[in-house]
Amino acid sequence: MNASDHEQSQPVFKRLKTVCVPLMGTSSLNASSVPTVSRLLSELLDLLHDIQSSGYSLNHATIKYVFFPIYTLLNRNDSIAIPDQILEKIFMVLSALCEDWWWYLELKDWDQLFMLCGSVIGGIGTNGKGKARADETKEAAARCLLTLLRTRDNDDGPLTPSQVRSRMNMFVIHAQTPSFIPILGQTLNSVLLATDCSSSSLQIVMLDLLFIMLSKYFPDDLAVSVLPGVVSATCKLCLGALESKGWAKGAVVTNSLRVMQEVISRCIGDEPCIEAGAVVSVVNIEELAELIGERQPRRTVQEQSKYGTLRTPSWLNVTSSQLIIAMKSLSPLIKHPTPSALIALVGFSAHILHTTPTTLPQAQPLLLSYLLSLSTSDFPSVSTEASSQLKSLLTAPSKARHSLIRTLLRITRDDLTALPTLLTAQDDSKVERVAGIIEAICHLALVGKDNFTINNPNPIATEIGKLLGPNGGVEKWGWSLLSVLELVDPPITVTRTSAAQMMLESDPEGSSWLPFPQPMLKNVSSTTAYDSLVRMFHALGRAAGDLGLFSVEWFANIGQKGKDRRAVTGMWCCCRLLEGIAGVSLFDGPTTISSHSPRSKRLEKLARGLVKSTSLLWDKLDADLLATPSQIPDEHDDVSTQHIKGLIKLHDTLQITRGTPIGDRITTQPMLHSALSLQLISIAAGILESRFSPLFMSSLYPILHSLVSPFSFLSETALRALHFVTICTSYASPANLLLSNFDYVLDSVSRRLSRQWLDIDATKVLTVMIRLVGNDIVERAGDVVEECFDRLDEYHGYDVVVEGLVEVLGEVMKVIKLDELSKNCDEPPLPIKQGQADRDKFDMFFDWYTHRHETLKEEDNEDYGPAPRKAWGNDQSSDKGKGVDRSEDEPEVMPDEEPLLTASQALTKQIVQRSTYFLTHGSTGIRALILNLLSSSVPILSESVLMPSIHSAWPFILNRLADEEVYVASAAAGLVEALVTAKGGFMFRRIWDDVWPRFHSMLSKLETASNANALSHRVHGGVGTESVYTHSHRLYRSIINTMAAVLKGVDPQDSSNWEVIIAFRRFLHSEAAEELQQCARNLYVAASAVNSDAVWLVLAATSGQIDSTSTKFLRQPNWDMSQNIASVLNEPDL
Repeated sequence: MNASDHEQSQPVFKRLKTVCVPLMGTSSLNASSVPTVSRLLSELLDLLHDIQSSGYSLNHATIKYVFFPIYTLLNRNDSIAIPDQILEKIFMVLSALCEDWWWYLELKDWDQLFMLCGSVIGGIGTNGKGKARADETKEAAARCLLTLLRTRDNDDGPLTPSQVRSRMNMFVIHAQTPSFIPILGQTLNSVLLATDCSSSSLQIVMLDLLFIMLSKYFPDDLAVSVLPGVVSATCKLCLGALESKGWAKGAVVTNSLRVMQEVISRCIGDEPCIEAGAVVSVVNIEELAELIGERQPRRTVQEQSKYGTLRTPSWLNVTSSQLIIAMKSLSPLIKHPTPSALIALVGFSAHILHTTPTTLPQAQPLLLSYLLSLSTSDFPSVSTEASSQLKSLLTAPSKARHSLIRTLLRITRDDLTALPTLLTAQDDSKVERVAGIIEAICHLALVGKDNFTINNPNPIATEIGKLLGPNGGVEKWGWSLLSVLELVDPPITVTRTSAAQMMLESDPEGSSWLPFPQPMLKNVSSTTAYDSLVRMFHALGRAAGDLGLFSVEWFANIGQKGKDRRAVTGMWCCCRLLEGIAGVSLFDGPTTISSHSPRSKRLEKLARGLVKSTSLLWDKLDADLLATPSQIPDEHDDVSTQHIKGLIKLHDTLQITRGTPIGDRITTQPMLHSALSLQLISIAAGILESRFSPLFMSSLYPILHSLVSPFSFLSETALRALHFVTICTSYASPANLLLSNFDYVLDSVSRRLSRQWLDIDATKVLTVMIRLVGNDIVERAGDVVEECFDRLDEYHGYDVVVEGLVEVLGEVMKVIKLDELSKNCDEPPLPIKQGQADRDKFDMFFDWYTHRHETLKEEDNEDYGPAPRKAWGNDQSSDKGKGVDRSEDEPEVMPDEEPLLTASQALTKQIVQRSTYFLTHGSTGIRALILNLLSSSVPILSESVLMPSIHSAWPFILNRLADEEVYVASAAAGLVEALVTAKGGFMFRRIWDDVWPRFHSMLSKLETASNANALSHRVHGGVGTESVYTHSHRLYRSIINTMAAVLKGVDPQDSSNWEVIIAFRRFLHSEAAEELQQCARNLYVAASAVNSDAVWLVLAATSGQIDSTSTKFLRQPNWDMSQNIASVLNEPDL
């Protein structure tokens, strides 16, 4: 020690001396000295940590000085008598000393420290007696031993790097001497036994100690001997077999796999086994020549030690099979919740695959399955690491590369073959795992896709393309999938108007995309397993590319041959594969389509063919969607296996055997088949995009036909398909799409309404198209009307067809009505009330009375000939619009001529004239539709155009007021109301003469019927119906409004006026519907304008305000009319 080092060590020495001297004095342990020793050891430990943190390294003399009291403490006391707390602090002090002592440590001291730590870890004492120490004490001993054994290559010490390596080799060589090997083996056994504890920190330290011992200090043949025990112990630690519950800690799994990885690669790796002659590796010509000649394995003297094990072919066969069993037991780790454990499993699998391609070829499928499963993990760090390791194994030049590629392809084929068995067993977790493995393999085929060319293709992608190609055996594995992938019919909700149709009609301009509804698989209960199967098909399609179109066409052919469950499954598989090949997703939306690479001509040709062949499925005449599914099983279904959940109800007589099958198998699924066909059409639209337009001729009708389906699942699928096709073909909205292709739809409907081919739903398709297009269809409505009347002439005896065609005409009329009303927004002049008219008359009388005696000017009766009626001048403003400045092309309208009809008015006139004949149709529904159609035409046509048709049909309209069905009478009353409101001058007298007597009789009958109606009010004195959506309510409303309008137009006879005032009193009752009360108030206000005294008398007598014998018959004490009477009588200007 030089002078400078001596000066630096003096302060440190003095600080340590203050603790070491008292500790030396209390080296004998007893009950009174234990607390003092514990305190001094803690102070010494704090001092050492403080010195090390300051950057000062203890020299050899100082270390010896500090170690002496520790040595004395251990030497003077029996090891069993030393408490665990004292021993733990002793090892913590020794661990701190060994950080600097290692540079000066002699072999004998190294031996003693090694054995001391090992004896405490193993619970071994002097004379063979031992004591089980606490976990904390064992952990302190293990940390001390770890400090003693760890490598010092990167530490800053007093030695040069070469001296450090020499010193490390000295300890390693000493540890591998025959005299020390038993100690090394015993210590390893103690460490393995110590891992059998519940302390995770102790397990982690022991695993670190195992790793450094096996990687640095164990001789090669001895490591082969301890391989089974180490692998067994570490497997238990990985699986948490020693834990009371739950998973093992992530750090424990990581360290266990690191130890297992090290010992396997060191003992059974390719290099040591080839070196020992256990396996033969032929890479070049020289090795092949050596293989033909005599081969002498090279064995050193070390291989002949009594503790070691030689590597032989028989040993390799036995050990490899045991290792595969052990590694197979690690499969639950794939679902470990800790990313660190999963990343460790990735590193373990990749390292073993890289180092043992020749010695452990049977482990490649297992380890590759681990990597493939983890490459689809939900943890990004795990999936990224697994993908990176797979890419490195499959792209980096190595002996394992080609065998791994062959193994991947074998895994793909085997998993596709095994998938039907797993689906039949309904094991969702295994299905999800196998599907994830296939998906991961397909992703590998896409890695570095741009780096491969036609001359240098990706081998994985090529093989997957072969698997899905003509020679890939799709007939075998595809048919196996079809036999077990059975789709379940969704819950059926039958409605007259589908929710999808109503959504589209409420927002025809909307083009927002929604995901397609998906059916569930019968043998798959979890959504995650279903999604994994979908992703698997997508990945297979992406990896195979155009080579997979053969499988797509094969599945499509199966799907288009029928509508049984195999055909439905075939359509589903076809859709999913085609999505992957084309890069189109019905789940993510059409926004991702543009980023895909250009489609090949082969793909586009197949897409066109699929659209045409799929659209032809709607051309077949069948009623599968409306009929009960066939219950007749196939001849092959007699031997099928059914998986039934729940309890089977026993016979009443306890006959356990039953002669009938448990349940009938549904062999046809037309609704699902149609929905999946729409998905296929949508995918083709995503492939062709703007080039899909020529296919609208055949594809629009199937979409619209499904949109009007009463089954919600099919109609929702059609709605999604319409939106998807709209976006893919760059139309602004579905309405614009249908308007642009109006002729295609009309032609499709026309062809399906012929005598050779009659589709009842074709009229519904036309109806929904008219609703969607709206006002823009007015210009083309003439074609629709002509088509409807042509079909009415042919099918006038078929009620269903006639009703559908009349509904189409009604929709056309509604559209025309809205269009005309939007053009004529002028409000009609308000009628002059009777009170104002009376005041005007009195003002005229008073004016005459004032000037009655004044002399009147004599009139000049001389005839001067013709004279101008107005002053001469240049003002011709009054002549504007009367032909003064009219252009030559504009025809002049004579005063006694009607103005020319617009196109929509002429069309309406044609509809009215040709529809009135159906007022006497045998179907009540058709009669009601015709009446509603005529009501819609009233605001469109003028009196001179409309009234002739109404006049000719007037007897039939009156007969409809007496129809047995209430909704027909309600429609007739609605027509009368519309006529009175719009054409009052021509209708007022007809109402009093022809209609009012019928109304009066109907009111009496309705009052009697409402008393027995379940929808009527049940309160005392209730009036009318409780629901405002009943036909009776609409009939009441039309009658009241009609009579109110008539009262405003013509002064009736007193008897008729009195009948009206008496008949409608009950609608002023507070228990009547609010809408009917409002209509009744308006009627009585109008009646007051005619005869206010009569109205006052009737209302006052009814409410009891007049108590007279002559009006007693009008009294109705059960009616609460006070509020409505006050509102009527207090009306101003009466």
